[in-house]
Amino acid sequence: MSIKKLFGMAFAVLLAGSLVAAEVELNPEHPDTYVVVKGDTLWDISSMFLRKPWLWPEIWYVNPQIANPHLIYPGDILNLVYIDGKPQLRMTRGHPTVKYEPHARIESLDHAIPTIPLDAIRPFLTRSIVVDADELDTAPYVVQGADEHVITGSGDRVYVRGIDSQDETLFDFFEPGDPYIDPDTGEILGYEALYVGRGPVQRFGDPATLLLTETTREVRVGDRLRPAEQAEPFTSFMPHAPAEDVEGHIISVIDGVTQIGQFNVVALDLGTREGMEVGNVLRIDQQGEVVRDTVSGKRGDLVKLPDEEAGLVMVFRTFEKVSLALVMRATRAAHVNDLVRTP
Repeated sequence: MSIKKLFGMAFAVLLAGSLVAAEVELNPEHPDTYVVVKGDTLWDISSMFLRKPWLWPEIWYVNPQIANPHLIYPGDILNLVYIDGKPQLRMTRGHPTVKYEPHARIESLDHAIPTIPLDAIRPFLTRSIVVDADELDTAPYVVQGADEHVITGSGDRVYVRGIDSQDETLFDFFEPGDPYIDPDTGEILGYEALYVGRGPVQRFGDPATLLLTETTREVRVGDRLRPAEQAEPFTSFMPHAPAEDVEGHIISVIDGVTQIGQFNVVALDLGTREGMEVGNVLRIDQQGEVVRDTVSGKRGDLVKLPDEEAGLVMVFRTFEKVSLALVMRATRAAHVNDLVRTP
């Protein structure tokens, strides 16, 4: 291999390294030291130190001597240092000073801070799903309420057809929603399934009898069932950009609002088949309108206005063709069909 070629390769490596380093921009108002407090989220702290919070892994120094180094607890001390001219965050496990006084109650601060506000997404971590047409067609369904109530809810019994096995005894009820549709291709990506309740089987048969022990809304004839999700939800997210450049759309907003703002949950037409991972951060671009140019004097002269950045979303749950994401930052109102891209 020639010296010239080796020099070119070395230069390319150095250039790539400098480009990566250039992406990590510190917040001009960043602190040098910060003590984590209860109520913080990793996203808040990342925003405190970085212009682009999803680049947190680029500066996070993992000390192998600390148990669970990816978890941050109230009282921990974060120090911003520079190694070879590059910023790096280091953590010291803190032990907050507690002042004991008569009649004082001491509250434990042992719980790690979450990445994002979990209250905003808790109902969607296990109980909001995307199903395909085959699952809808074959899922057990409510055929009738058992107690002749006008509204069927917690404490009531329902009759269900389609439970062919006695292996599962606890079921989630969900209401089939609208299809998720790719706006570019028209492909049906799945169907929204809204959680409405949960209950155990009291008696197997055709129909089976189930008792509703928990409901979030009325359970109706035609609602579908699936075995209850009993695994602990995944709540440890590390914000990061997708490994590859991706582009998709917001195809739905949960709860049906028309303008999307901070901490709204949205569905994206990107799933695991497109490489989406939990923690992926994407930029929202509000699609520019197509307007008529009334100045040019040309009949039918249309011009598309530029797309405008509208905020950031972070993926917290993935399915094959769809992902659920939380709007972490909103600089302007976003809408269904707006674009999402690698930031």
